Amino acid sequence: MLSINLDNESEQYLIEILKKEDITVTQLIKQMLRERAGVQPLESQIEGQTILERMGGLPEHMFNGSKDLSDRDVRKAIIVDRVRQNHESES
Repeated sequence: MLSINLDNESEQYLIEILKKEDITVTQLIKQMLRERAGVQPLESQIEGQTILERMGGLPEHMFNGSKDLSDRDVRKAIIVDRVRQNHESES
């Protein structure tokens, strides 16, 4: 937490800005820091991305091959093969 002491003039400017923009001191400071640092808010950085893009893309390590995993029967066959392989390796 940071505390600052403002002179009367600065305090009046702050009060005017807060009333004019109808925001809290914390919101104003965050906004000013983002502007000075040239950083976009997190919400606008992820806007337009799919959930897979936000997670870093498709999980390549889970399934090998170029089969159509959107088809339920294909996914089921892959899972059955995996379970059989794991069962055989344990025996």
